[in-house]
This record gives sequence, C-alpha cells and structure tokens, in this order.
Amino acid sequence: MDTKADAGIAAFDTLKLLVAGSILLGGIFGYYYYSDVSVLIRAIGVLLAFALGVVVALQSTRGQAFVRFVQGARLELRKVVWPTREETIQTSVTVLVFTLIMAVFFWLLDIFLLYFTRMMTGQGG
Repeated sequence: MDTKADAGIAAFDTLKLLVAGSILLGGIFGYYYYSDVSVLIRAIGVLLAFALGVVVALQSTRGQAFVRFVQGARLELRKVVWPTREETIQTSVTVLVFTLIMAVFFWLLDIFLLYFTRMMTGQGG
C-alpha cells in the first residue's frame, strides 16, 4: 500500500466534494444575485446546480459508497414480506381496541386518584 497514492486519492476526493459544494453554493448565490430574473428560471438554475453538484459528488469514493449503500437497501427492501390487506386491517383494529381499553383504564384511574387526593387533602365533599 502506497500511502502517498492513498493521500493523493483522498485529496482528490476532497476536491471533488468541495467542487460539488461550490457548485451548489454558486447556484444558491445566483438565485439571490439575479433577483430581477423570473423566479421560475432562478429555481431551475438552483435545481440544475444541485443536480450537477450531486453528479460531481457521486464521482468521489464517498459518493460511490453511498450508491452501493442505496443499492443494498433497495435489495433488502425487495426481501421484505409485506402484510396482506386483511392482516393490516386486523392489526389496525387490534391497536384501536387496545388503545380504547387503555384510554378507559387511565380515565378511571384518573377519576379514582382525583377522588383519593381530594379525600386525603380534605377537599372532598
């Protein structure tokens, strides 16, 4: 492993990311600098600068690692077994019923604790 070559590659990657950030900042600067131009045209300019910045950033090692990560995530997403409509409805109804039961329980507990607190403090009538 040649550390000078690795340092050169890392420096070049850093330069790519700096160029990508500069492109994006240039697009944002242009949006405000050319305030007399139509907002639509300025917004398109910012979007183009963003897209160009992303393309430049994806050329770096970190950008390529990000692309591999997204591809792996999409692959894992295809492996997920999604529930059927019936399973989703059953789960939703179960959650709603349990929530209703817990709401009534905490409402009754609140009434009891209020009554108990009033009796202990002598405010009950």
